[in-house]
Amino acid sequence: MSRTQNMEPPGAVPWRQWGGDLDPAAVEQMRRAVALPVAVRGALMPDAHLGYGLPIGGVLATEGAVIPYAVGVDIACRMRLSVLDMPPDTLDRHRDLLRRALRENTRFGVGAAFSGNEFREHPVMDEDWSVSPVTREGWGKALAQLGTSGSGNHFVDFGILELESPGIGLGPGRYLALLSHSGSRGTGSDVAGYYSRLAMQRHPELPEAARRLAWLNTDEDAGREYWAAMELMGRYAAANHALVHEGILRTCGAEAMASVENHHNFAWKERHEGRDWIVHRKGATPATEGVLGIIPGSMAAPAFVVRGRGHPESLDSAAHGAGRSMSRRQARKRFTRQDLEAALARAGVELLAAGLDEAPMAYKNIHTVMRAQSELVEIMARFDPRLVLMAGGETDASGRRSASSPGRAQG
Repeated sequence: MSRTQNMEPPGAVPWRQWGGDLDPAAVEQMRRAVALPVAVRGALMPDAHLGYGLPIGGVLATEGAVIPYAVGVDIACRMRLSVLDMPPDTLDRHRDLLRRALRENTRFGVGAAFSGNEFREHPVMDEDWSVSPVTREGWGKALAQLGTSGSGNHFVDFGILELESPGIGLGPGRYLALLSHSGSRGTGSDVAGYYSRLAMQRHPELPEAARRLAWLNTDEDAGREYWAAMELMGRYAAANHALVHEGILRTCGAEAMASVENHHNFAWKERHEGRDWIVHRKGATPATEGVLGIIPGSMAAPAFVVRGRGHPESLDSAAHGAGRSMSRRQARKRFTRQDLEAALARAGVELLAAGLDEAPMAYKNIHTVMRAQSELVEIMARFDPRLVLMAGGETDASGRRSASSPGRAQG
């Protein structure tokens, strides 16, 4: 475990940092965030790196205010794990079936969507999308993108789950599992952009370096609109994962024996220190005592199912992934396709599609990250990816040529 208490000038609220080797620019972003007049507490996770406004891996509690850029551009970016009632050796005996199941049941890439009779159905589309002008206008786009996975760091993987002790409704053992990562797609991005611009317009007093930390008051119409739209995008993101998993399992002729899921770009109304706060977790996993979550590594590194320990100084939070060790542009310049293939071969991973910017070498060591937050979460199970599909690389999920993707676990 590595924890640092950060001493700030008068005006900044208390915050803690887990992990000692963090990007100085991300730490500086956190310092600006805890100096906001609406801030009451902060925390920085060991996967932290530079983001818009609040660093990715940043946790910020406020009173009476919500900060769109502290939620993130991909609202309600989310993890979901399903454990299948199929033996682990299905990966060897029926790999063609698993490949087909991944490719047929989602779409990857910027603007990826279904069309015509391919449209998916889910009750989320029957909800009230008029809670915001953005969601009202975005309903059609959301319908077309329902069940898609998008671009960047989003993925769908088959792999082996190793459970050492009971804890997710299953006994110890090795299982075939499906893991996905994606969010609220184009409509969520539109919500983030619209209300971020509105917040910045309302706070011209903020210095340039802090402009993207502008907030909306939750007792005013704009703040209430954003909150309702954010929560709708949370339900929409969950529906995307549900449809992807249902489709893949149906193609495989499988049932889910257990599942775990969580958001990590969201804001929650929570009670801490006897007060009602809004807790923003931008690229951070909820880790309230007893709550299950998923923390992925990279395409060639394990993910972990964890149980929160409820650490008050982390605002009941933990890292949401390994965290990038270099930018996407740096990764594309530094690594070759041969470098990527060698890393995948060492890990025993078959990659169906991905960009070089998602090379596992562009990420921090997930084991180091997990050790740094041992007081925040307890590891329940380990998932090792074996068959990975992302945007970019040679083909997209429908078999067409696809552009290189912008990046993986830090949505």
